Amino acid sequence: MPATVQSSITAHVHPLVLLSATDHYNRVAKDTKKRVVGVLLGQNKGKTVNISNSFAVPFEEDEKDPSVWFLDHNYVEAMNDMFKKVNAKEKLIGWYHSGPKLRSSDLEINELFKRYTPNPVLVIVDVKPNDEEIPTDAYFAIEEIKDDGTTTTKTFMHIPSEIVAEEAEEIGVEHLLRDIKDNAVGTLSTRISSQLGSLGGLQGRLEEIRHYLEKVVSGQLPVNHQIIYNLQDMFNLLPNLESQEMVQSFSTKTNDQLLLIYLSSMIRAVIALHNLIDNKIENLKVPAAKSKKNAESINSCLQLVTKFAKLIVIAGSCPFCKSKIGYYAMLSKMSVHHYNDNNIDLGTACGKPFHTSVLSITDASESDILTAQ
Repeated sequence: MPATVQSSITAHVHPLVLLSATDHYNRVAKDTKKRVVGVLLGQNKGKTVNISNSFAVPFEEDEKDPSVWFLDHNYVEAMNDMFKKVNAKEKLIGWYHSGPKLRSSDLEINELFKRYTPNPVLVIVDVKPNDEEIPTDAYFAIEEIKDDGTTTTKTFMHIPSEIVAEEAEEIGVEHLLRDIKDNAVGTLSTRISSQLGSLGGLQGRLEEIRHYLEKVVSGQLPVNHQIIYNLQDMFNLLPNLESQEMVQSFSTKTNDQLLLIYLSSMIRAVIALHNLIDNKIENLKVPAAKSKKNAESINSCLQLVTKFAKLIVIAGSCPFCKSKIGYYAMLSKMSVHHYNDNNIDLGTACGKPFHTSVLSITDASESDILTAQ
């Protein structure tokens, strides 16, 4: 188990590193048990390690024998020189792999990277994360002193890691997530989902602490006094939920939130009632508007026929008197009964109305009619 000592060092991981590592895994080792390895670039500022960029490295290892592995350090040196030309501020500060956990060969690989930086940082990027935890774990290699006075051994010290981004990176990430983001989810739903995820992560950490303490009690793991001190400090920071002031404050805050929920529900009900009344008024206005529109349509039809008419080109024959209409009909033998959009009801010499489609209206003369016959 990696040593966990009190440290003020924090690793700041930028979104570009996560995207690059995930893309590297999807290209090389997707749907396999292999892991991918890459180089981390950034600045070591003492209390913070700013990891802003990365690049992939050819890496192979024997799945049966973890001690057998290959990393192309010539490729690392060539790529590092190229990145220096692009951005001299970004220096080689460590390496990453897709984990998801530490492996026995990680210390040997870490020793290789000491050629390029005195104290390389190792970041394990979980390429298949859940929504409850940050997908990164950062480590530094240290010399662990045993309580029994035996020879010191090298191990990894876990340090806190955070996902940070500059303004330009935030815009880019929002653009990438725009297509997969559910726009129907509101701000409140997002906040609640985040809080549930945080509580789930807290529960997972508490389970890990419980399992660790059980193994220490059963003798499976040695006692690490620094971990015990950290747990004691953490428990001392917990508030006393049984104090009267705490109960009163919690009740007051809960009542305030319930009042806001009640007022919000009342406002929504009033708005819905107003919308219902407005819709009812609009529905009452619709029949009168339709009647007015039909009257205007009939008048427009009569004006159109009076203006152009002489001949209305139609197709078919009267279904009652069987008189052949052909492609002509004298307006003197017809009368308009109804007009609606592109349809018109006409009456022939028999006086019976029938429905047909108006094909066109032309200004025809008697000679045109005789020619058509």
